[in-house]
Amino acid sequence: MRATFRLGRIAGVPVGVNWSVLFIFLLIAWALAANQFPRAYPHRPTWEYVLAGLVAAVVFFLGLLAHEVSHAVIAKRNGLQVEGITLWLFGGVSELRGEARDPGAELRIAGIGPLVSLLVGAFFGAIAVVLTLAGQRGLVLGSLAWLAGINILLAIFNVLPAAPLDGGRLLRAAVWKATGDRTKASVVAARAGWVLGALLIGLGLVQFLTGFGVGGLWLALIGWFLIGAAGVEERQARMGSALHGVRVGDVMTPQPQTASADMTVADFIDHYLFAYRHSTLPLTEDGRPIGLVTLDRVRGIPADRRGTATLGEVSCRAEDLVLARPEEQLNDLLPRLSQCADGRALVVTDQRLVGIISPSDISRAVQRGSLRDQMAGSRR
Repeated sequence: MRATFRLGRIAGVPVGVNWSVLFIFLLIAWALAANQFPRAYPHRPTWEYVLAGLVAAVVFFLGLLAHEVSHAVIAKRNGLQVEGITLWLFGGVSELRGEARDPGAELRIAGIGPLVSLLVGAFFGAIAVVLTLAGQRGLVLGSLAWLAGINILLAIFNVLPAAPLDGGRLLRAAVWKATGDRTKASVVAARAGWVLGALLIGLGLVQFLTGFGVGGLWLALIGWFLIGAAGVEERQARMGSALHGVRVGDVMTPQPQTASADMTVADFIDHYLFAYRHSTLPLTEDGRPIGLVTLDRVRGIPADRRGTATLGEVSCRAEDLVLARPEEQLNDLLPRLSQCADGRALVVTDQRLVGIISPSDISRAVQRGSLRDQMAGSRR
């Protein structure tokens, strides 16, 4: 999930927000200001409902941010690199580089998020109780009670034993500890996520058809997301098993053909496209990679602009390039390939280009790794 804009850094981790957060933020604020608060506390000025709804929505997302930051902090303490945190439609995502080294680390990284949400809920709940005992009533109390309830509910939902929820990570840690097989544990957690997603879709459709309104459709949407994410996790687990022990240098294409950023698109088409039959062309300057051009990017340039547009103007920008070292594990590289839409990685040594990795290279490596695992399994 890519961030639309960045908020800065928290605990040394870049924090971003996807545009979809605006949708759920407005939905929460509207539901509170137009429905829940007016029913519970009638005869108040409209501006009070709106203000209370907006403040509650902001604090709710701050709680989500605390949840994800806690994951990131514990992951860093357990030796993982954290690329960033992104808030989006269904909550937040901590982009971790690599895998937990053992079930204990997996347990700590996964468990801290729900614990923080539970503590946040308990904090607001305690303030609400104190205000109630002091005889206070009104929108402030209602907002605190809602924040307490939603954070506790978030903690409970996240510990359900199904990937990609935190509970799925906890389940994976338990199965990993019991079997010693991380891939098997990942598959079990992913399939549990598929089952939970199917149950939520069924429950949501039943609620919608029996008159519970759009709440049922929202539940079904969450279930659909869980099924999709669980399928991705299972595929990644099996791919990770096939690529275990494979280094970037083992599968890269060495010394790829390069070009200058000053070359026009027309020159590229006339002199490179058919001469070298490459679909991807790294751009270099004094041996350093500064961009990446693919046929899809070239194809998007109108014919009347190809004589003046340079490859530097249409390439994947230098700051978006995915760089790797030959000795790096291929499994550690895979999560970073989404940083540039072209899906390639450039391999560098001492900042100089020495190779390139494409989806085809990875696909061949997966096929070879799968054959290796099958042979190993047959010998056992």
